[in-house]
Amino acid sequence: MLSNVTFKQKVYDHFLRQINERVHHLQNIQADLKESAANETKSTAGDKHETALAMLQIEQANIGGQLQDARNQQLGLVKINSAVQAPVVVPGSLLKTSRGYLFVSVAMGKAMIDGLQVMALSPQSPLGKQLMGLQTGDSATINGISYRIEAVE
Repeated sequence: MLSNVTFKQKVYDHFLRQINERVHHLQNIQADLKESAANETKSTAGDKHETALAMLQIEQANIGGQLQDARNQQLGLVKINSAVQAPVVVPGSLLKTSRGYLFVSVAMGKAMIDGLQVMALSPQSPLGKQLMGLQTGDSATINGISYRIEAVE
């Protein structure tokens, strides 16, 4: 059976799966740290106990921050309509540029999808801001690097 899934939908699904896995992973770490802290409070080892508990609390705060960031990315990506088809660059646009594919969504870096490198970038990033509202044939330059838009999906 042939699938009618577009490359753009594959890109969206890839990054959504990636952020969902990150959120799940961080939630598991957070749960493990809470369990370790609960076990640590049962201990009465004095200074060693206090140090271990303090280290666990620092790690919990660190993971909590990472989890909040990941959830914000997840929320930002879920809000994007992957089926959006606009003649100009909007959040959710997949751009074929002279320097590869750019997915205007949330800042998640690069990924290989169907053998093609795609970079997910935020519309608030310096390059994202310059790309917003442009159309096929337009160019944006950042740090001396020019991106000519060959197609907007």
